[in-house]
Amino acid sequence: MTYSDLIDAGATETEIQKHLADGGQVAVTIRIPANLRDSAKEAAELRGVSFSALVRMALIEQLTDGRR
Repeated sequence: MTYSDLIDAGATETEIQKHLADGGQVAVTIRIPANLRDSAKEAAELRGVSFSALVRMALIEQLTDGRR
């Protein structure tokens, strides 16, 4: 089942979050300004998570809250 299938089926936010968090890991390379990266790393440390976890959380939040 794809993300769009879940949206079309009217899945709950929890079901969508579970779908997004499941699955194998893949490496992704993005280019962002150094200041943005450094600030995001610092924000992640203040929250007690890694930079990667912060990015994943932001993506999941955007894909669940921003879907309507």
